[in-house]
Amino acid sequence: MRYAALMVALLLWPLQVGAQGALGNLAEVEDVRGEASGPEAFDEWLAGFRERALAAGISEETLDEGLSGVSYQPEIIDLDRNQAEFVKPIWTYLDTAVSELRVANGRDAVARQADLLAAIEEEYGVDRHVVAAIWGLESAYGVVRGSTDTLAALATLSADSRRGAFFEEQLLAGLQILQSGAVDRNEMQGSWAGAMGHTQFMPTSYLEHAVDWSGGGQSDIWNDNPADALASTAAYLANFGWTEGQPWGLEVRLPEDFDFLLADREVTKLPSEWAAIGIEPVSGETVPDDHGPASILLPAGHEGAAFMVFGNFEVIEAYNTADAYVVAVGHLANRIAGAGPLEGEWPRHLRGLGAEERLELQERLTEAGFDTQGVDGKIGPNTVDAIRAYQVAEGLLPDGFASVPLLERLR
Repeated sequence: MRYAALMVALLLWPLQVGAQGALGNLAEVEDVRGEASGPEAFDEWLAGFRERALAAGISEETLDEGLSGVSYQPEIIDLDRNQAEFVKPIWTYLDTAVSELRVANGRDAVARQADLLAAIEEEYGVDRHVVAAIWGLESAYGVVRGSTDTLAALATLSADSRRGAFFEEQLLAGLQILQSGAVDRNEMQGSWAGAMGHTQFMPTSYLEHAVDWSGGGQSDIWNDNPADALASTAAYLANFGWTEGQPWGLEVRLPEDFDFLLADREVTKLPSEWAAIGIEPVSGETVPDDHGPASILLPAGHEGAAFMVFGNFEVIEAYNTADAYVVAVGHLANRIAGAGPLEGEWPRHLRGLGAEERLELQERLTEAGFDTQGVDGKIGPNTVDAIRAYQVAEGLLPDGFASVPLLERLR
């Protein structure tokens, strides 16, 4: 790769600190303050893992090939603690994820792969632009697929006390892939989190969803030809329930008297019902009811852009549960297809909460009687519900947004 091309790719790729790929829900369990096991504990873990892997059907030969020379890598743990989708404010994340350069390169990529993407869409019913957007976010359209040793990264994360069980499952799956002969050991590379190929599949996702579109005998998501990876991504989304013809969502305007308690993923209405209370797409179009029930999403609270999201939003969440990631995929897909930028503003005067602050927010809410159902640093539905309940009790606008002013008030 030429130096200039590499630099462009690095500018495009925000996922060097957050690449999750399929099965990307890596921040939803356990306390983010968990400490890394360290080199000595890693060696102890590795000895025990070999026994478990043998019992699971991994051969001695594969274990020797896959784990020879593997050692503890503290930089992997540092990256795990700072995933972009969960650390950056959504507006900062989208600035990079849906940059004009990424949009332009996406349109070029779709034009180059027009026949392939059309055939994949015909086979699986998944919008080609959504497949392309995932490709763009995960590897800058195949330019930066990651150079981290997958098995070494997974071994380090498996030995870490925070989410070891999840990553050990991925490591076993990775060794299964190696044992199957689908990829050579030295080509088994990807992101720091163990995600691989053009669209960054985790090993279990590869085993469960990868398809051999090119007819080579096994799905090859690692090489320069993106066919198997793009088809596998469409198959993944289809397997999780993608509805053909349904949008992921659309940007809307809220009426001045909007009841912010309705901006809840559990509250669904048909588009006509939302329209009846004054919610209008910024495009001015009439949204047909045959798209199905939708909910209102305010990823940055009442000061940010608002979206009406449909069932396909949840399908993209199966790839990565962060709202910022799903909005980025959907918006990038729309931009690649010819749409313009979002019209809504973002509260850029606010900074995002840091990892320790998110934990503190959950702790303080729970202590105040608004249970977040756990302290994990992830601002998910339970935390949003707790924030809303607190805001209602305090006479605040209940938009459920986790912000620095909210934390300061709780203090």
